[in-house]
Amino acid sequence: MTEPQLILDHVYAHEAAQPERVFLTQPVGGSQVVDTTWGGMLDQARRMAAQLQGLGLPRGARVAMLSKNCAHFIIAELAIWMAGGTTVAIFPTETADTVRYVLEHSQASLLFIGKLDAAPPAGALPAGLPCIALPLAPETLPALRCERWDDIVARTAPLTGRPRRDADDLAMLLYTSGSTGEPKGVMHSFGRISHAVACAIADPQLRLPAGVPRRTLSYLPLAHVYERAVVQCRNLMAGDGQIFFSESLATFSDDVRRARPTVFVSVPRLWLKFQQGVLQTLPAEKLEALLADPATAAATGRRVLASLGLDEVRLAACGAAPIPPSLLAWYRRLGLHLLEGYGMTEDFAYSHRTTTEFNAAGHVGVACPGVQVRIADDGEVLIQSPGQMLGYFRRPDLNAQCFTADGFFRTGDRGELAPDGQLRLTGRVKELFKTSKGKYVAPTPIETQLNAHPMVELAIVTGPGQPQPYALVMLAEPLRPQLGDAAVRERVSTELAGLLTEVNGALAPHERLERLVIAREPWSVDNGCLTPTMKIKRSRIEATVAAQVNGWYATQGPVVWA
Repeated sequence: MTEPQLILDHVYAHEAAQPERVFLTQPVGGSQVVDTTWGGMLDQARRMAAQLQGLGLPRGARVAMLSKNCAHFIIAELAIWMAGGTTVAIFPTETADTVRYVLEHSQASLLFIGKLDAAPPAGALPAGLPCIALPLAPETLPALRCERWDDIVARTAPLTGRPRRDADDLAMLLYTSGSTGEPKGVMHSFGRISHAVACAIADPQLRLPAGVPRRTLSYLPLAHVYERAVVQCRNLMAGDGQIFFSESLATFSDDVRRARPTVFVSVPRLWLKFQQGVLQTLPAEKLEALLADPATAAATGRRVLASLGLDEVRLAACGAAPIPPSLLAWYRRLGLHLLEGYGMTEDFAYSHRTTTEFNAAGHVGVACPGVQVRIADDGEVLIQSPGQMLGYFRRPDLNAQCFTADGFFRTGDRGELAPDGQLRLTGRVKELFKTSKGKYVAPTPIETQLNAHPMVELAIVTGPGQPQPYALVMLAEPLRPQLGDAAVRERVSTELAGLLTEVNGALAPHERLERLVIAREPWSVDNGCLTPTMKIKRSRIEATVAAQVNGWYATQGPVVWA
């Protein structure tokens, strides 16, 4: 019986078949880029793999990476795999405490430090941990006694042959971003990730039209499963695309224009920011009139997409969090058929996606090929996926809790299945809270309605133990600099009071919001209110405002400024 082809087998095949084909394009400043071919990528990876093997690390040793997205993130991962190791990628925006926790919990033997805004903060690295600096690492790293990637590659002969990994070998630990507490190390084997990616490549819904080259911009964190699976691993296995990287937030528009992506994946918050940027230069009323006119609709859509650098995109997707149906509809009117996906770190982002046929508003589509789904008696979504994790690293207590007796993963999400198989998510099981009247409230569906308003960037619905829930709202970024103007604040209060009335009109009596509270400060990764993947840290935000809540309930009026 023929053994299944794993991700490294595909990589070796592409190395042999197309060594001169450009695979990675990395900006290096001053509008300059470095292109890396398949042959060049594997030559560097083989040399670094030989170095790692020479260190005498045990088979399966965890080797960590702390870096923003860059070409050498991918090259280093290949080197770790070929040397017999397991990768542990850390979000580059994590606090020193979290970086240290992941390094210690994963029992990392070595750390690659790559592209960062600054050297890791004091106390982030365990004493004595060996480090290797990737080419775009901060110049201040010599204080950590790091060896340089380029020096090692220059002096080391490449590993030869096709070093093989077994299907059951651990390929990576993916640490969850900590939206619900301490990060957990999700274990993924070479067999599981290869199976999930192969299924995604074969899925006709995720293919480009014939003749369209696959160009992708990698800018969402590679430490997160979404980018790792959909961009990195998919392109490594298929070998038919080119990955471009973003230099910085300041150059993002130029980076998009350079890449001219035909595939573009993002998260709801960024799709919203793109929309807000358009509406700053083209008012909503004028855009609506142009799109409503058959004579101008198509050309207007193309112009707007071109202004975003997305006019060549043929496959667009959104994942990681719920996206308001109105935002999906807005992009589709422009001519960008934005697909929505649902997946988790624990199933290697392979679970559900919308299709041209199954894209009902408020749903995340139907199960991907090879995925089984059912709803538990308490409403929890249960998934069995080709990309299912092996378990949580060093957490046998959690492993015993997270699978059903017949092997389905307990997602922690609540949902409903329509007769045609489309899945609607209704919130997190643990996010349900009870009011003082003894009624349970599911916050996510209400938040989705609030987030659809153009003045709202993010909202959380909360209020456990209160007579009625309330919503805490972060205003849209373009509005925030204008809040010193009393007229603007008055307009915001009026608009949001109307939004409150509209949303409450569609809710059950026990769900109706007592009021909307406008957050004083934006929520960000830096202040700990958002994860590195832009998910809300609900408990953190609730703890921050806990002392003010009773005062807000005593305040008159539908809208309160915190």
